[in-house]
Amino acid sequence: MSNDLIAPHGGELIINLVGDAERAALLERAHSLPRITVGSRQLADLEMFAIGAYSPLRGFLTRQDYLSVVNTMHLSNGLPWSIPITLAISSEQAAQVSEGSDVALVNDEDEIQAILTVQEKYGYDKALEARQVYRTEDEAHPGVQVLYQQGDVLLGGPVRVLALQPQVFAAERYTPTQSRALFTERGWKRIVAFQTRNPVHRAHEYIQKCALETVDGLYLHPLVGNTKGDDIPADVRMRCYHVLLKNYYPQNRVILGVLPAAMRYAGPREAIFHALMRKNYGCSHFIVGRDHAGVGNYYGTYDAQHIFSEFDAASLGITPMFFDHTFFCKICDGMASQKTCPHGNENHIMLSGTKVRQMLQAGEMPPREFSRPEVAQVLIEAMRQPITQA
Repeated sequence: MSNDLIAPHGGELIINLVGDAERAALLERAHSLPRITVGSRQLADLEMFAIGAYSPLRGFLTRQDYLSVVNTMHLSNGLPWSIPITLAISSEQAAQVSEGSDVALVNDEDEIQAILTVQEKYGYDKALEARQVYRTEDEAHPGVQVLYQQGDVLLGGPVRVLALQPQVFAAERYTPTQSRALFTERGWKRIVAFQTRNPVHRAHEYIQKCALETVDGLYLHPLVGNTKGDDIPADVRMRCYHVLLKNYYPQNRVILGVLPAAMRYAGPREAIFHALMRKNYGCSHFIVGRDHAGVGNYYGTYDAQHIFSEFDAASLGITPMFFDHTFFCKICDGMASQKTCPHGNENHIMLSGTKVRQMLQAGEMPPREFSRPEVAQVLIEAMRQPITQA
């Protein structure tokens, strides 16, 4: 790891993936341990623990850290951390688990994924977490829905990860250690990360390239973990990214990687969370749009940018780059935003997601000013055939 790159959050990458010798010993032990089946979100969390993307966390939050994160957006040691990473089980399961003991975490096929040392088991206030983290108790919110459906007891403690989930997009699935090595190999010191769960349209391309003017490289880092059912599947999005980068980006200034984390749809808090993860990947800057990680109408238009002012910049350690809503202006004859364009909305080409989906489903190309035709073609073809979430 180069000293020229930004330090990981907390000062070091905490790698929780075991080596071969430890794996064999833990697998032998695991057969006699109580088993807890974890779902796709926790499997994604285990991978993030394993590779160091959740540094400085060593496992699921214990009570003191949980309450501190929920109420103050900081760990109990004062480090910024905005999203509680927890493992919830039912009260019946909790009765079979003792504090100080180990449990095996398994997937739906009963394959051992990790060993959790249970430091604490504790109850928690779901409504409080919903209000603080998601700013709503509305069960229609996808994050709140998951929260309310999960168990009533949390297990906290360090994990040792024995296996990773299937490595979809393996060629782009860089760990923080690997991405840092790539940046160093290219001589990059100032790297801007772009988080997305959508195809990149002209507005995204514009702000990425504006940011790229001021740094050494762009890390296009789409999230490929769990998303909402109506989000475009990750495999389709990846085809869009590849065709866009091939045709419209300088090959030596951009790296495409994937983030295996699950979406929480926590809006402003998730913007902080996404920034801290990219800090662990070695990025010095992070693009924050007007509605980062938003869903529905739960968050104000620029809340995801305003929340950064609630943190000490030095403690965050990664520089946010804020961008206004962008569009193509017919009079300016180019991409612009309210910060740069003096013309009225009637001159701006801005299409809603619903309108774009309707056009794509009809096999109709959106205007070139909105989407690159190569990207639109990938989406049209995907609309014509059944596709599955990667």
